[in-house]
Order: sequence, then structure tokens, then C-alpha cells
Amino acid sequence: MSKSSPAAILGVPPPGQIARVTIGDFLRRGARRDLAKTALVLGDLRLAYGELDARVSRCANALIATGLKRGDRVATLCNNSIDFVVAMFGIHRAGLIWVPINTGLGIEEVGYILEHAEARFVLIDGAQLARPELRTIVHARPGRGWVVEGEAIDKFGSFTAALDAHLPQEPLVEIGDRDVAQIMYTSGTTGRPKGVMQSHLSVVMAAMANAVEFGLRRDDVNNATLPLFHCAQHTLMCGVIAAGGTVVITRGFEPGAMLEAIERERISFLVGLPLMHQAMLDHPSRLKRNLSSLRLCVYAMAPMAETLLRRLIAEFCPNYMLATGQTEMYPATVAFRPEEQLRRFGPYWGVSSILNDTEVMDDQGRILGEGEVGEIVHRGPNVMEGYYKNPEATAEARAFGWHHTGDLGMWVDGQLLFKDRKKDMIKTGGENVASIKVESVLLRHPAVANAVAVGLPHARWIEAVTAFVVLKPGAMVDEAELLHLCKEHLGGFEVPKAIRFLDALPMTTTGKIQKHPLRESFSDLYSRTD
Repeated sequence: MSKSSPAAILGVPPPGQIARVTIGDFLRRGARRDLAKTALVLGDLRLAYGELDARVSRCANALIATGLKRGDRVATLCNNSIDFVVAMFGIHRAGLIWVPINTGLGIEEVGYILEHAEARFVLIDGAQLARPELRTIVHARPGRGWVVEGEAIDKFGSFTAALDAHLPQEPLVEIGDRDVAQIMYTSGTTGRPKGVMQSHLSVVMAAMANAVEFGLRRDDVNNATLPLFHCAQHTLMCGVIAAGGTVVITRGFEPGAMLEAIERERISFLVGLPLMHQAMLDHPSRLKRNLSSLRLCVYAMAPMAETLLRRLIAEFCPNYMLATGQTEMYPATVAFRPEEQLRRFGPYWGVSSILNDTEVMDDQGRILGEGEVGEIVHRGPNVMEGYYKNPEATAEARAFGWHHTGDLGMWVDGQLLFKDRKKDMIKTGGENVASIKVESVLLRHPAVANAVAVGLPHARWIEAVTAFVVLKPGAMVDEAELLHLCKEHLGGFEVPKAIRFLDALPMTTTGKIQKHPLRESFSDLYSRTD
């Protein structure tokens, strides 16, 4: 028996397509408001809203003309570019499902995602297709594709030629607001990536909420420096476009070039990782640049050291804000607002977005109160439709009627304080140690650029607290000095049993530290040294 809509139950036909909410629609509406307004910038290239909307419709028509049907999966292996933005919106407008693939993934993972998602069409940068091993993987798939930036090759035609061959009128495609719009695969920090299905409604609601939360206006200019295949950069870009602002796309991050772009384009809403903000702050050209356009800077994916945050607010931009979220609960879900930044320090995540509810829950499904540590859970329209082909993992994530993030936290004076990832909590000698607490102490040392703490197998302690440190260029400090620092600020059981120095920490291309390679590579550390 099919479910009837509330309107149908009351004897009124539902509004159907009149009331639909889709990703392609808010772009069209933005174009109708101001055809000539600049939507996207990349170097010297500029694309107005009207032209962007027309190219997106050309892309949608071209995709439909290949024989793709509503609900077919279209994968992209693209880095930041204007054409990449056109492609992703075109896929949505055609009623197809976008499967963005991280270009930094290894060949095995790319092949796994293409196979798992059953992608029927692939849009790929020429530079990616030039990699022989990747070319073999992509060519082994059924179906065809387009080269987004580069020359046509073999069964991959030209993206530009495909668009030029089709009209700019929007195709008439039936799309439901809860239709799956994209399957975005997790970063794989703990193993095989899972395909997160997000609907049109979820992405649009997140974009609109972000526009409100960040106070976005039509005269705002934002940078798209993080990869657009990642949920954070994608949702931020969508929020700016929903508000009618301008997005300045960069192909990577270089602090001097970013400072030049802020001055040239009058960027007002700047987003980056903490290390990016520090690199710009310390760059020798900063004092020569006019950065007065900056009104709000957002950092994400890592905490900000107190000393750095104080300097940034005093010298770079008066308003800083931390935003968090995840692919499964389309970001942002929680924000540590500018007015709170200098009131309290530590891994505070702040308060919920207007879009969703946030609570802290114990393992029995009981909502916890102030000061009690439990798993951070959410409810809201930005929740995923589920994990693709993985009903067991979907059910686990929805236990007790809430979305489970896998993060531990507690409420302190109405602010959400992040404690650790559940999997990263170190259980040593019968005590629980939050890895983030150890890391924050190590990051206080002026010689330390980055640090992580993990639990490694130990005959006596079961798991031994172990730290891995990367030093700043030219800096020097030894293990004994860092251990002394830890002993000053941590309980005895929280002090690392060993600290190892590395040239770099394993990371995803979006800046998340991967701890599982460290656990695997150093799993026998204490059997070697004890």
C-alpha cells in the first residue's frame, strides 16, 4: 500500500512539481534575479549567473542525449574548475545522480567506487586520464564519458563540444525532492569508503541554512579553495550561490596567491583549514595587501590553537568561526560562533545550525544532560538517505531514531564541547584518554606544527598512549622536552608512553589526519622496544 501525502488524505491533490525542491532550481532562480552578476571566477575567467545557468542546461541536455536515464549514476574525477561546477549542476538538473570521486585516492579505491556505484558515465579531467593506471581502470568500465579539461581521447569525448552541441533551455525532468541527488563516498579514514546518499532536499536545505548562519549576502565574495568534490566545500559553494554571491575558485592553496586574490577580488567570506590561515598570517606579503574586505573567516576539520586564533583575530580578520558537519549529515551542523571565539578555548563546536537538532546520547539511547559525555547525535532534513547498498550500516547510524556521528562530546554552558572520535578514545590501563586532549597539549609547544595521539598495543597497558609529532621547518625539540610539557598539563595516565617524530602525518586530500595508517605501521612499537 503506497503512502498518501497529507494533502491527498485531506482530499486535496498534492502540489507535485509546483512545490519541488531541487539543486538545479536555486541556481536558475539566482540567474533570473541577476543575469549579469558574476557567479564564478577562476583566474582571469569570469562567468555570470545567466551564462552559468545556460551552460548547466546545455550540460543536462547533453547528458540526457547520451541515453542516460533518471537515477543513473554519473561519476566525476575532477579538480576545482568552472567546468566542474557546470558538470555537477548539470548532472543534478538532468535528474541523474552525481558520484564525486576524490582525485587523491589510490587506483584501487577509484576502481572500487566506480564498481560499487555502478557508474554509467564518467567525467574526468584530462590530467587524470593521462595517468596510465587510472586510464586502464576507467576504460574497463562499461559506458562512456567526457574529458572535462583536456582533449577528447578514445571513448571519452570533449565536454566543451558536448555542451556546444546542445541548447541552453532547461530540460523537463521529473525530480522528487527526496530523490537521491548524489552518492558521496566517505574519506575512508577507517577502511573502505561508504557511499553516502544525499537527496536534493537535504543539499538545498543545507545550502539555505548556511546562507543564513554565515549571514551571506548578494555582495559577498567567497573562495572555493578546498576540493569541490568534498562535502564541506560543495555545501559552502551552494550556500553562496543560493544567496546570489560570487565564488572565486582556486586550483589549490598557496598563501601568497590567496592573499593576492583576497585583495584583487575583495573576498569577504574566507574559508580554509587552520594551517591555511596560519600560512597567510605569516606570509611576508601580508602586510602589503589590503585585506579590509574580509568580514568573516571560517576554519574547519581541525581545532585552532589559542595563540594562533588570538593573532588571527587581532591581525587578519575580526570575525572567526568554526563550522563542523559530515557527509552523512550535510554540513554545517554545528558552529562555534565569532562572539564565542575569545570567551573560551579548547575543542568547542558551539551550537546547532538552525537546520538540525543536536543532542548527546549514551549507548542505551538516553539523552544526556550538561556535563555528561556521550555520542553526538543529530536530527534534521540534512540527514542522508542512507549508505548505498549497506542497510546494516544505515540501521546502525539511525539507532534510537537519531543520526549517530561517531563523535563524543558534552554540553558546557550550552556550548557543545568535542571530546574525541569514539574510535579514537584510547583505553589504557582501565582509563579513558581523549586523544584530542593529548594533541592540544603538544600543539602548545612553539616547535610543533602538528601532532596526533593514538593507542598502540601494549602488554601491560592494553593500549599505550603514543604521540606522533611533525615539527615546524627549522625548529628543534626532543622527546624529553615534549614529555615534560605533557607531564605539566596531563594526568599521569594521559602522558604518552612514547613520542615519535615524523616528516609528515598521513592525511586525506581534504586535510583530515588518518590515524589508522599510524596504528598499522607502528602496531609492534612496544614489542620492539619493551
